[in-house]
Amino acid sequence: MNANVNPKTIFTGDNLPIMRGMNSKSVDLIYLDPPFNSNANYAAPIGSEAAGAEFKDTWTLNDVDAAWLDLIEAKHSALNRVIHAAMTDSDKSYLIYMAVRLLEMHRILKSTGSIYLHCDPTMSHYLKLVMDAVFGKWNFRNEIVWQRTNAHNLKAKYFSKTHDVLLFYSKDKDYTWNKQYTDYSQAQLSRYKKDETGRLYTGRDLTVSSGGNRNFQWRGSRPASNRSWGASLEQLERWYTEGRILLKKDGTPRLDGLKVYLDELPGKQIPAIWTDISRIGNTSKERLGYPTQKPLALLDRIIQASSNEADIVLDRFCGCATACVAAERLHRKWVGIDISPDAEDITKLRLSDEVSKASNLFNPLADVIVRKDAPERTDNAEEIDIQRRLPRYQTHKPELFGRQQGKCNGCQCPFHYRNLTVDHITPQSRGGTDHIENLQLLCATCNSTKGNGTQAELISRLKEQGVLK
Repeated sequence: MNANVNPKTIFTGDNLPIMRGMNSKSVDLIYLDPPFNSNANYAAPIGSEAAGAEFKDTWTLNDVDAAWLDLIEAKHSALNRVIHAAMTDSDKSYLIYMAVRLLEMHRILKSTGSIYLHCDPTMSHYLKLVMDAVFGKWNFRNEIVWQRTNAHNLKAKYFSKTHDVLLFYSKDKDYTWNKQYTDYSQAQLSRYKKDETGRLYTGRDLTVSSGGNRNFQWRGSRPASNRSWGASLEQLERWYTEGRILLKKDGTPRLDGLKVYLDELPGKQIPAIWTDISRIGNTSKERLGYPTQKPLALLDRIIQASSNEADIVLDRFCGCATACVAAERLHRKWVGIDISPDAEDITKLRLSDEVSKASNLFNPLADVIVRKDAPERTDNAEEIDIQRRLPRYQTHKPELFGRQQGKCNGCQCPFHYRNLTVDHITPQSRGGTDHIENLQLLCATCNSTKGNGTQAELISRLKEQGVLK
């Protein structure tokens, strides 16, 4: 599906209404580094390049959460069960916040797309269950352990906390995947020998676990009874002719005798435990002072593995724009969202330092688009046509009056017909439509209290004021 957001766009504001305005199946890769529910507030130090950027990571269960939970309970029973399993109200509030946003991410992700959720052991066990409920446990690919720092000589009575977790899910079974490799260790390289031309080689197993009909004698060698040759007789003979079979002293082939040259191998395939990417040092030139900044090397690996050039990468908690910078350097399109109004300046600063000076790809001060509004979806022609043909939403007032039995849908008090006004449950500015299911009747007081907010926010305010229990 075509995207309805231009590349190189930074949105500043709540990511939920912004994602609601994005077309379905329009993003190839999502990376998110959300708050970890650490019960701490973070701010960049004064004087650093990221000064002014801050966010809160403290959570309390409020009436907005309760309204969201009612919606989840009605439409997503598995997700509802996960949230109710939370041990504390703070945990439940955090999971509700994450759940409603992950549902939108599932919608906007392409069928070939992937998502990486960056967290730590504080909530990774809960978030794994939430991701299973939203994306399907059959689409879980890896729990990646990133060792971000070395162990410290602490007096605490537990093992050092040195790692973060990345939960990697795909949208479906056919997803973009590019294997990633790293250099071999010295221990692995020590197994290689030089041939007569100076090339390094080693021997690889010619056999596999028993299966098929390949347990036969070949040139004086035969696999064990529980194993078979890993190639056909024709292929074995071809390797022998090419000089790719290592021989024993008696001239018969070695079972581990497939000659493999180091310079023909891509390297060691990277496992799900990442120990080769260090955190950003306190004195590193890469460090901006942003409290939860991640290294570019980490995002480089994720983006290279799960996207191709010209794919769209979304970071919905873009913070200091590490994912956006990495995507730009790797010739991907990108969109970032962050609640902080400082995201614009930080992103432009990083792109200027990391991209334009090195490659002159574009002018970050001029080419980055900054928006505070939610986009408008363009992906459903039928829906758009229906919207064009809908009568003015005020014409639904009689039916709404009957549905609500003459009561305001906010304070629940009865009113005369003339004293109720048609209102959008989800405001049009946040992607709400004129469908009757998105309409309600409110009294003048509740309409004023709601303003441009959502119905959930109105209910919360009414409870704070004691109007509702």
